[in-house]
Amino acid sequence: MASKRFRQILFFTTILIFVGLCILIKWTSVGVCNFCQTKTEEMFSKQGSGDFLLAPHSDCSQNPPFLVILVTSSPTDLKLRVIIRETWGKKKSIANKLIVTHFLLGTTLNPEVQAAVINESLKYGDIIQNNFIDTYYNLTLKTMMGIEWVHKFCSESSFVMKTDSDMFVNTYYLTELLLKKNHTTRFFTGFLKLNDQPVRDISSKWYVNKHEYSKNTYPPFCSGTGYVFSTDVASLVYRISDNIPFIKLEDVFIGLCLAELDIKLENLHSKQTFFPVRLEFSLCRFKKIVTSHSVKPYELMIYWNALERSMDEKCPDD
Repeated sequence: MASKRFRQILFFTTILIFVGLCILIKWTSVGVCNFCQTKTEEMFSKQGSGDFLLAPHSDCSQNPPFLVILVTSSPTDLKLRVIIRETWGKKKSIANKLIVTHFLLGTTLNPEVQAAVINESLKYGDIIQNNFIDTYYNLTLKTMMGIEWVHKFCSESSFVMKTDSDMFVNTYYLTELLLKKNHTTRFFTGFLKLNDQPVRDISSKWYVNKHEYSKNTYPPFCSGTGYVFSTDVASLVYRISDNIPFIKLEDVFIGLCLAELDIKLENLHSKQTFFPVRLEFSLCRFKKIVTSHSVKPYELMIYWNALERSMDEKCPDD
């Protein structure tokens, strides 16, 4: 009898371990196999319930922002978020226009890290989080989460920017250009990618198979490193998103939504201002850009402090 009971316990323990491993593989091996990809598609609901795990404390209806910046971030990147809050992500008024920044996070399997994120949210009140595992291949979920929040809770704002945590963002110049543009509906801008093709090399980070996207060319989209749109576009994209086939590349997915909505991409300025690559820092150059990629945390402090100290200084091209 004891031997039979032992075998039963062993059997159920083995089943539990197997199920646990399957769950772990599902969430940590993102994009590696078709199984993971299919499951991601099955759980993907662009139009969520609005019941966020964490959400900002602020009420947009009381003091509507001119610009809401949504920054994709990882739960473990607390120190980087602090630096962004002290530099370009600082809540501030530029030309009497309110700029606010919120961070987009998925969840983590580490309970200590999740507890730290909750404490951070209580302290700063600027985190948007929902119930999906935080991985690169869930960037579409993360971006749509931010768009859903804007649609439901901050539609009074004028513009939205989606960017990444390794970016330098010149909010002063961006605000100046948006005010000059004076285009407040159906507006979408960034670094334009007009004829990009799917990467079919399975070893690539940006690999997309024929099941995900069958055509040979993507519709026009803007680099996910940083793009800006009028807030009405957030609502339009949110409403149409469930009709758009899932693709793990968030900037391409947004491009698919824009194509369905017949929203044309526009340049913000006659000169290039969004840079999806790293630029070598010079003060006069960074005064006339909106984004630069691959900026290290310590560089953010240096660049931002230099920029703010020199606001009244003239450059040769001014």
